Amino acid sequence: MRDTCVPSGVKLQDTGFGYTLSLIGGKYKMIILYWLSENTVMRFNELQRSIGTISFKTLSIMLKELESDGLILRTEFPQVPPKVEYSLTERGLSLIPVLHMMCDWGEKNMPVPERIQREA
Repeated sequence: MRDTCVPSGVKLQDTGFGYTLSLIGGKYKMIILYWLSENTVMRFNELQRSIGTISFKTLSIMLKELESDGLILRTEFPQVPPKVEYSLTERGLSLIPVLHMMCDWGEKNMPVPERIQREA
């Protein structure tokens, strides 16, 4: 077992922990990765409907960042109207166990009243 993810005297962004946070940090990136892991392939409007609270512009920015980081694949089909699909790359798929661990942690540590409301 390791002593620390961020050793003393090392900048957070220079660590593996900091790098991971830079890829999945923010309000929507983990949610986008989650939906793509659940649905394999999704179109822009499907993602936007699934997330619900994200604007067109924000989703566009998040998808471009995730694509440039090599976590998602954007496939454009040459047809009218244009069709674009998004899916996880192998690199993106490798993050899914991390998201599952976060989910498990949340389920175990969520305050009891909230847990009861969700189960009802």
